[in-house]
Amino acid sequence: MTADLLAGLAETVGRALVEDAADHDMTTQGLISPSMQGKGELLAKADGVLAGLPVAREVFAQVDAGLTFTPLLTDGSALVHGTVFATVSGSLASILSGERVALNFLQHLSGIATAANAYAQAVSGTGTVVLDTRKTTPGLRKLEKYAVGMGGATNHRMDLSDGVLIKDNHLQALRGQGWSTVRILEQARTASPISTTVEVEVTSVVEAREAIEAGADVILLDNMSSAELREAVAVIGGRCKTEASGGITLETVRQVAETGVDYISVGALTHSVKALDISLEVL
Repeated sequence: MTADLLAGLAETVGRALVEDAADHDMTTQGLISPSMQGKGELLAKADGVLAGLPVAREVFAQVDAGLTFTPLLTDGSALVHGTVFATVSGSLASILSGERVALNFLQHLSGIATAANAYAQAVSGTGTVVLDTRKTTPGLRKLEKYAVGMGGATNHRMDLSDGVLIKDNHLQALRGQGWSTVRILEQARTASPISTTVEVEVTSVVEAREAIEAGADVILLDNMSSAELREAVAVIGGRCKTEASGGITLETVRQVAETGVDYISVGALTHSVKALDISLEVL
């Protein structure tokens, strides 16, 4: 999975460098001689979890193939304030021209890994798995899901082709045509390859009962209270997997896990994380 999530890395990095006009760095080109050599240290200025080393390496390689990028840790490593986790050496001008793009990726991805780790640790021992969602930055989904994995959480669907998830709007549209939950799930199975996982979203215990009787593989329990989640889990009785979702925070995730759900999906892992404070210091 990791290799798959890093596929297309060169293209993603290339777009970022074009966006930043790294090959037309007026400041550096006007002040720093191309012959000047230097070394930069990448260091954490906050505690967290590291993610994005392959991306930073690719950034500096595309800016200047003569640069030497040396990781001192691996992605998924714990960082504490002041930790130097990689160095880059060679042309000082090239280091400075690639600095911002490399840091942007490292800060964003490490922020995701840090958040994912916090959620995963919060449910430790419950047997519940924390999942990400498709609420990702356009164009960066694979890298963001890579960072989630580095933090110790698990990837949900990669895209719309990765399993069937019947959401509220699907249900609303079809029920408006008089379709029952059973008919909706039957049609989903008929239209999908054999062994495709079929998940359906519900918002009440009554709907959960309908979904399990209709043969869902996974039931998404959306925006339910802890009491409702416990009741739904009891009604489902292990006949399929359960996933809780909707407004779950780091402060509430443990309580949700203790209701007995199999999964908790958290959009905040990718759509609203705080970047980890990381800098590059030239020696």
